[in-house]
This record gives sequence, C-alpha cells and structure tokens, in this order.
Amino acid sequence: MRHTRLTILSAALAATPALAQQPVTKDAPAKNTVPATSRTALDRTVVPKPGPEPAVRVPTWTRTTLPNGAQLVVVEKHDLPLVSFTVNFVGGANNFEPADKLGVANFTAQMLSEGTASKTGEQLADAQQLLGTQIGAGIGGESGSIGFTSLKDKLEPALALLADMLEHPSFPADALERIRGRTLVGLQQQKDNPNALASNVFSKVTYGDAHPYGRVVSEKTVRTITRDDVLAFHKAYFQPGRAVITVAGDVTPAQVKAAVEKAFAAWPSGGSKPTFDYPQAPAPKASAIYLVDKPGAAQSVFAIGLTGPARDTPDYYALQVMNTILGGLFQSRINHNIREVKGYSYGVNSSFAFGRGPGPFRAGGGIVTAKTDSALIEFMKEFKGARGDVPFTDDEIAQGKAALVQGLPRRFSSVEAIGGSVASLYVQDLPESFYRDYARNVEAVTRDDLVRVAKKYVDMEHLNIVIVGDRATIEENLRKTGIAPIVVLDAEGKPIS
Repeated sequence: MRHTRLTILSAALAATPALAQQPVTKDAPAKNTVPATSRTALDRTVVPKPGPEPAVRVPTWTRTTLPNGAQLVVVEKHDLPLVSFTVNFVGGANNFEPADKLGVANFTAQMLSEGTASKTGEQLADAQQLLGTQIGAGIGGESGSIGFTSLKDKLEPALALLADMLEHPSFPADALERIRGRTLVGLQQQKDNPNALASNVFSKVTYGDAHPYGRVVSEKTVRTITRDDVLAFHKAYFQPGRAVITVAGDVTPAQVKAAVEKAFAAWPSGGSKPTFDYPQAPAPKASAIYLVDKPGAAQSVFAIGLTGPARDTPDYYALQVMNTILGGLFQSRINHNIREVKGYSYGVNSSFAFGRGPGPFRAGGGIVTAKTDSALIEFMKEFKGARGDVPFTDDEIAQGKAALVQGLPRRFSSVEAIGGSVASLYVQDLPESFYRDYARNVEAVTRDDLVRVAKKYVDMEHLNIVIVGDRATIEENLRKTGIAPIVVLDAEGKPIS
C-alpha cells in the first residue's frame, strides 16, 4: 500500500513542471530586493534603545447623583461590546461589624447569591449562566461591592438580577449553616498555614484587640452568628446613601442612568458615608521578636513592621517611591540581597497598607529555616540602609519612580480595571485629579524626602518582628543576634510562659 502511494506521488511530481527549472524572462521583476544604498547595517551586539515613554491616557467620566442618593459614575469605552458594572459601598466590616460578631459581613456577602424572595440559589446561578456573567459580592474592612461584567446587550437583565440579590435576599437557614461550616474549616486550616499565622499574629501584636485593624475572625464569633445577625447587617450596610455605582464599557451615561433608575426604582433612599474615626493605635512598643512555634517547618515566615500612616498622609508619594526601592519590586534592595545574593528565600518584600486609618508598614516572606537568624540580620541591615546608612542612588530613584509611573496604565487596561480604579477615588475620598497628577507627584519626590520618610516610618526601635517557624531549631540563634528580646506566642498571639 505504501509502495502504491509512493508510485502515484512520483508520477504526479513527474507530470508537474519543475518550478525551480523554469527560466526567468528578462521582463520578470526581481522580488524582495532592496537597493544596496538603502540598506542599513545592523549591529547585533548593541541593545536597541527604547522608544519614548507612551503617554498615559486617563479616561474621563461623568458623575451624577440618583434620586435615592447613590452616586453614578460612567466611563465610556467603546472598543469592545463589554460592560463592567459595580455597586461600591463606602465603609466595611470595620465600620459596621459588631466586635462580638466578627465574620457577619463575610457571611452576608456570601449569602446574597443563595436566593432571593423569587429565586432559589440554584435559579440565580442558572440565570447568570444563561446571561454569560457571574455576579460577585464581597465586603472588606473599609469598603464592599457587588458587581459583574457582561456583554453590552445583557446589561439590563444582569442588572435586574443584581438588584434582586441586593434588595431581596432570602438568607436561607441551610445556606447559613453551610457557610458557617466552610468558614470554620477555613479557620482550622489557617492554624496550619504559617503565612496566615504570621499575618494574624502581626495584626494582634501591632494593634491589639481593641483596634479594628487588630481584630481577627475567630471560631468563637463565627459560631455565634445567627440569621437575625445577617438580616440586621444587611439592613444597616447596603444603603444607597453610601453607594457609588461605577459603570465602564460600551455604554453612554444616558443609557446607564435609565437602566439603573429602572432596576433600583424600589431601593429606598437612606444611609450615609461613615466616618473613619478609628481609635488611637497602641503606643509603639520596644522592638521584640514574637516567635510562634511551627514544629518541623522547612521555612520561617517573617512579618516585620509597625503602624504606619493613613492614606491621606502628605508623605504618600515619598513613601511609595521609598518602599518601591526597599521592597516593592523584584529587584528591590531586600529581595536582591536576601534572595539573589544570599539565597535565603524565594522572595521577600515590603509594603505600606494605606487605609483610612494608620495601616501598617510590613516586610517579610518565607526564609529557609537554617538561615532564619541570618535573614533577620539582613532585614535590619536593609532597613538601616534605607534610613541613610546606604544612600539611595540616582539609578535606584529613577527605577523606583519609573516602576510606579509605568504601572499606571494597568489601572485602565480593561473595563474591570477602569471601573475599580475610578471607584477607588470615591471609596477612599481622593481627588478626581489623582491619576492625572500621579506622575507629576511621583517625579517631585526628592532624595531627601526618601531618607526623611524612611527615618520616620521605618522605626528601628519599635519593630514588631513576628517569626513563625521551628522554635527548637531557630530560637537560640535568633537570641544570639541580640537584635531584640524574644517573646514566645501561641497561634492566637497569646504569650506562652
């Protein structure tokens, strides 16, 4: 059979004129030729120079106030038939969650998809699938949201579904128990997760139980949450007076306004934006190493830091640039040193959590157990360097600023990103010119600014150094560093004698 196929193929080829043997007539034009005089020599040993930085195009938007008090913000983007729709709420669990019911905000957000007065949870899921969308809700410490992305022609039915979930949730008892069980399992798993342990203990030792930033959801509070608690939270929280509806995509403001007013016609006015009058953060304590035992751990997880400034600090831009150089990039000082040079970690970083209150400065990551003490020494060295021991170079400053400015276009790369970026201005009470002024404000930061904010906010005398690791292996060498006294804590942040 194979021989027959080869014979047929050979015959076919023999009957076909050999293209390579056809003579080229004098009139045939030469193909793919370039005059020698126009050719430019290419030196492949020289890296091509980058072109000019593309201009950042910040979108424009319209903002109106609806009859029920909600704000409506619309950003037009007509390149694709997509729409991102989100109802954002100013304030979150920190403002509305009772201290003895921690977790009720999360319960409420999850249960919005479990059924309404007219649809079961399964019917809601089927309706979303038919529309090709998924409606998601969540409530954080200082804001919450419910929203979706859909095709343009599915906006109105998807919006009607969202309005039903937001205004008429049924909160079925069986769903409440299912969510409680899932949450309790998650809390149990956190006890075996060194990263979760480090984060929770760091919050507790930095802020204490009396401050919202120090509160951690526990099994005790989760077990006490009732359906009445969820109903009460829903009624108090989801009010149009604190809502900012952001819509980005292939729509016009007039179209959106008509659709929103129709969908939310029965959502009564009420509520207002909460104040963020947080209690005073605890007075800084002398630096200490808070050691949480994780027997047999292959890595030690670090969380090092202290209380920082609120988002409205005038030092915001200087802190952004300083931290980008210190630990905000892969090539930052602490990651280059501890990962690339020393090989103690797969990655370490630092950040400022800029909230409406005094969010923390925090640095850390996973460190191979045998190098726990050595890595801590390197962290301290890099902190001191940022405070002036190792001056920031021109290249570092330029690179840090460029990373921040060049990251700005990502905030407008999709309809979801645009909606979220615009919403953050209103949720965080920032000026509408924030993005337009961003590059100029970053570029205005000076070397002196960087050293000043590092000395002010990276306070070497008041660091909370949380380390979760194998106590039997790491404690003695940590003590020998002499960096700070050691306090041994349990998984809930309580001292062990």
